[in-house]
Amino acid sequence: MRPSSLSVLRENRVFVVALLPAVALRVLAIAGYPPALWFWADSFTYVGAALDPAPEPYRPVGYSLLLAVLRPFHSLGLVAGVQHALGLTLAVALYVLLRRGLPGWAATVIVSPMLYDEFLILLEHMIMADTLFTVLVTVGVVLVIRPLTPARAAAAGAVLGFAAVTRSIGLAVVLLALGFACLRRVGVRPLATLTAAAIVPLIGYSTWMYADSGEFALTRADGMFLRARTMTFADCEVIRPRQPKLCPDQPVSARPAPAYWVWGSWSPLKRLPSAQRNAEAGRFAQEAILAQPGPYLAAAGGDLAKVLRWERVADVKPGGKPHPYIFPEAPRPLRDSVRATAETYEGGPAATRVVEPYAGWLRAYQRFGYLPLPLMVAALLAGQVVALVRRRYDALLPGLTATALIAAPAFIVGYDVRYVIPAIPLVCLTVGLAARRTATGGRPQHIDRTLIEGGGGEGSLHPGR
Repeated sequence: MRPSSLSVLRENRVFVVALLPAVALRVLAIAGYPPALWFWADSFTYVGAALDPAPEPYRPVGYSLLLAVLRPFHSLGLVAGVQHALGLTLAVALYVLLRRGLPGWAATVIVSPMLYDEFLILLEHMIMADTLFTVLVTVGVVLVIRPLTPARAAAAGAVLGFAAVTRSIGLAVVLLALGFACLRRVGVRPLATLTAAAIVPLIGYSTWMYADSGEFALTRADGMFLRARTMTFADCEVIRPRQPKLCPDQPVSARPAPAYWVWGSWSPLKRLPSAQRNAEAGRFAQEAILAQPGPYLAAAGGDLAKVLRWERVADVKPGGKPHPYIFPEAPRPLRDSVRATAETYEGGPAATRVVEPYAGWLRAYQRFGYLPLPLMVAALLAGQVVALVRRRYDALLPGLTATALIAAPAFIVGYDVRYVIPAIPLVCLTVGLAARRTATGGRPQHIDRTLIEGGGGEGSLHPGR
C-alpha cells in the first residue's frame, strides 16, 4: 500500500473501524437470508416489470430498470448485494463530504445511523425500490446544494427525475430542489437545465403510461390512495358525495388503517368498474377533505404522532402474519400466484431461506440496532435550527426534504415506517452541514439579511459570480 493511501487510512481511522461492523452486518444478511427478502405483492410487481416491461397502475416502476440491468445474472442475491453496496457507498460519500469541515470522529458519529440502522439493512436486502430511491434523492440533493454549474444541474435534475419515477413522493423532492435553486438565484441557464433534466424522466415515463393505458400520469392510483387516507374519518352524512357507493359501511371507530381500503377485497372501490375507480376515488377524497378539514388534519396528525414512538417495528398483521419488517425466523414460501415470476428472474428457487446461525445473529441485532425515530426527529429539528442560527443555508434543503419525506405520507396515504426511513441520510446530512466548519477558517459563511446578496460561500443561498 502506498504511503499516501496509508496516510488517508490513518487520518480516517475512526471511520474505517466503524465501517467494518457495518460491512459485517450486511454479510450476515446475505449469508442468513438468501437470496433476498420479499415484500407482499410489491416486490413481485417490480420483478414482473423487469421481465415484461409495462407501467404499473399503483406505483411507478423505475426500480425495475435496475432489476432489468441485473436480470442476465439470474441472481436475486446479486440484486441484494448491489443494494447493500449502494447503501455503504452513500454512507462513505456523505462521510467524505462532511469530513471536509468536521473532525473524523464527528463525521463518523453523524453518518453512523447509515452504517448500523437495522431497517436500512433490511431494506437493502429486500427486492424493493426504497434503497435505490434513498440513494437517488440524497445524491440529487447533494448536487443541488453545491455550486450549480449547468453540468451539475443536468446531473441533479436527471437523478431527482429518476427518483420520482422510482417512488412518486420524489415529485415533492423535485419541487423543493427547484424552489431552493430559485432562492439561490443560480442563474437562468443552470435553473433551466435543472428543470429540463428533471422533467425529461417524468415526461418519458408518463408518455409510456399513456401509450399503455391512455392516461398521462406516473400512476393510476393517486386518487385511490388519497381516498384511503380519508376513510379513517369520512362521514358521508356530512360529505354527501356524488358517488355514494364509495361510502364505508363501518362506523369510524371500527375502520381499519388506510392501506386496507386500497387492497382489501371488501373495499367499496370494488363496487365501481376498474376504469372509474381512481377518478371517482380522487373526487370522493377531495369532497371529504373539503367537507371535514378538521378531521382530516386530525387523522394526518395522529399518523405523524406515530413517528414519536420509540420502538421502530410495529406488531403483527391481522391473521397472524408476521410483520414484513422483521427478519423472519422461518422460511417464507412463495405463493403459487407469484412463484413463477420470482423463479423466472432467479433461474431457480427464489423463496427466502433462513440460514442459522447468521440469521439469528441478525435478528438479535434488530432488537436494538436502530435509530429511534424520536431521536431522528429531534436531530432533524435541531439541525435546521442550528443551520438558521449559523446561516448554513446549504443544510436547509436536505432538512426540508427529510421533513417532506416524513410528513407527506401521513397526508396522502397514511403512516408506514418504511416511508420514513429514506429520510435518515438526509437528516445525517442536515446535522453535518449545520455543524461543520468551513474551509476558510472554522467560521460559518454568512449571507446578508436580504438572502439575495450573498458572500458566495458554499453555505450561502447566493453563490458568488
